[in-house]
Amino acid sequence: MAKVTVVGAGNVGATCANVLAFHEIADQVVMLDVKEGVSEGKAMDMMQTAQLLGFDTNLVGCTNDYARTAGSDVVVITSGMPRKPGMTREELIGVNAGIVKSVAGNILQYSPEAIIVVISNPMDTMTYLSLKSLGLPKNRILGMGGALDSSRFKYFLSQALGCNANEVEGMVIGGHGDTTMIPLARLATYKGIPVSTLLSAEKLDEVVKSTMVGGATLTKLLGTSAWYAPGAAGAFVVESIIRDQKKMIPSCVALDGEYGQNDICIGVPAIIGRNGVEKIVELELTADEKALFEQSAAAVRKTNAILKEINAL
Repeated sequence: MAKVTVVGAGNVGATCANVLAFHEIADQVVMLDVKEGVSEGKAMDMMQTAQLLGFDTNLVGCTNDYARTAGSDVVVITSGMPRKPGMTREELIGVNAGIVKSVAGNILQYSPEAIIVVISNPMDTMTYLSLKSLGLPKNRILGMGGALDSSRFKYFLSQALGCNANEVEGMVIGGHGDTTMIPLARLATYKGIPVSTLLSAEKLDEVVKSTMVGGATLTKLLGTSAWYAPGAAGAFVVESIIRDQKKMIPSCVALDGEYGQNDICIGVPAIIGRNGVEKIVELELTADEKALFEQSAAAVRKTNAILKEINAL
């Protein structure tokens, strides 16, 4: 009996829970939120599609009742708030750091063996905060940003190639941000054929740039952050854990010497299975890619430093 909890019943959390239920990835999915009635209402709405869509997952909602999450195998943390007008980045990190620490601590009281998947922003820093504050083994905490960024990369590649996105392979490493992510165009393929032989250098550069601003593009179009792909990306990572699929998924994980980095959580390809982060895959990066990765890591460390400034760590 697999059980998954999604903390935060906003657009991303609710989408993640909906995908988990529809694909019957877990026997039970619990949505928890701080706002009275929201998770209960969304869970009821989703459960009223069970007969229409033909799934058997039991999905329930609750308001701040962590006892309902007891025995969860995986917990997805989406809770936090977006930046409001006039709010500094430091203030946002301070607010979200408090929320994420509180949520993670409460979760572990009832699910001490859970693997934690972080979606809350800034994701690399919130993953690092969870790792440092909870003292869990590093295999049990990961951020899902790479799964989302890589999916966007494959979408833009498929659009440029005029092909089926399911036949494209490509990954994004580095920080989960517009200026810190690194789409690895050199390694992208279409049915095993390097896309660099199918697209011009200019077109490939355009795909890379579109990927990097993928989130910002959607925010501009929607007037708020995207949720379908982020929620589905969270469910994709959870599925690899629950079903022990051992998929290679670019994920925000703790590095201990890999890629020349220590004391940081950042996106690299990893084998994700029943034990969480089962193996970090070290790619042979070119000199240019290494330089970009080091720049990305420096930017993530700069954000992480704010945690100490505000006494969150």
